[in-house]
Order: sequence, then structure tokens, then C-alpha cells
Amino acid sequence: MVVGCDSSGGVGPKPLDKIKVDGFTLGKFIARVALMEVLAVGAAPACIVDTLCVEPEPLGAEILRGVRAEAEKVGLDPRLAVTGSAEKNFQVEQTGMGITVIGICRRDEMKIGVSRSGDVVAAVGIPCVGYEVISAENMQLIANAEDILRLRETAFVHEILPVGSRGIAYEVNVLAKDSRLRFKLADKVTVDLKKSAGPGTVVLASLEASKFEELKAVVNKPANIVAHLL
Repeated sequence: MVVGCDSSGGVGPKPLDKIKVDGFTLGKFIARVALMEVLAVGAAPACIVDTLCVEPEPLGAEILRGVRAEAEKVGLDPRLAVTGSAEKNFQVEQTGMGITVIGICRRDEMKIGVSRSGDVVAAVGIPCVGYEVISAENMQLIANAEDILRLRETAFVHEILPVGSRGIAYEVNVLAKDSRLRFKLADKVTVDLKKSAGPGTVVLASLEASKFEELKAVVNKPANIVAHLL
């Protein structure tokens, strides 16, 4: 069993929200983060649990519409796979929610700690946070769950790791440590290695250096070599 989760606070259409977005957009992106975490290790998502800190109607329903739309993109039946709860007792002035995705994978098929010495680490997508995310998605500059599904089908990609609020450099270190490797950051990296990637706007992939151009063709998104594994 593989579990992925994410949370959000102060993002939505409520009076006290810091980032103003509609409920559908919030639901879509928060579901995407947890789904990407589960998909990246080779698991098949089976269930999505939403914990909404807002009223069931109208905002809760809008958020769930976004969650279900994202579920469909990875092959789930949203009528069966999505469950959860909402706030039914009190009026809420600021949007908050959490989400958990449960997936299933054979232990011997999990893609954790399988990067290889000599691999390069490619960052697919650019780090975005807050209002940047929506415009970057419209320009196809950020990674998503469908990109992970494509990368999973390529024999030359050894490991996949979504990047969140801690940034690319932090996750490169995690990727290397999980495989008991060291890493060297690439020279002249044009992408910000420390900036928050918000709702998983970047995905790391370890692969043979000679296959980098093929990777770019698979995802058709901005891709940069950010590190070398030693």
C-alpha cells in the first residue's frame, strides 16, 4: 500500500484567503499533488479521500468537481474512487482542505531507491507557486500526472520524484540518498533550484545521460539537467 497526501490553507475564494482561486482549480491541483506522489513510485491509485474544511455547498461541491476531474485523468472512476467529508456545522471564512490518495503496488516493483551511478537528474517543468501556477499551466510549462504516466512507460527512466515546496535542490538530495548515491549539481542550470515548486509543478527523473533528448520528446515540457549522480 502506498499513501500520498497534501494539504492547502488560505487558497480559495473565501474572504480571508490569501490566494484567490475558484474551488475547481483548488481541487484539481491538490488532487494532482497526491496522485503524482503515488504514481511516481509505480503504484496504481485506488482511492482518494478529501477532507474539506468548507461547507458542502457550494464551495465543497466545486472543489470535489476539480478532484474528480483529476481522478479521471489517471483512469479512476470518480464515482467510486472519491470519498471524504466537509464542514457541516459552522460558517467558514477561510478555505482549507487535505487530501489522501491510497495506491497499490507490488513491493518488488516499487520505484524507490533505484537510481544509478552515472545517471543524470532531469527536472521536467518549472517551479511555480501561487498565482504563477495557473498561467504556467496554460502555457504548458509545468509537470502533471499525465507526464508521470508517460515517464513510467519509458524504459530509460529509472526513478521519478515530484518536487513541492522545498524545491528542486532538496529533492535531488532525497533522490540521491534513497539510492545511496552522491550528487553534483549541473553547471549553468537555468532553473531556480531553491524556489518552491508549489503543487508539484516540477518532476525529477533519473536516467542515462544519452537519453535526455528522448525524455524531452516524451513530455514536451521544459526539461533541464540539474544534477549528476555519483
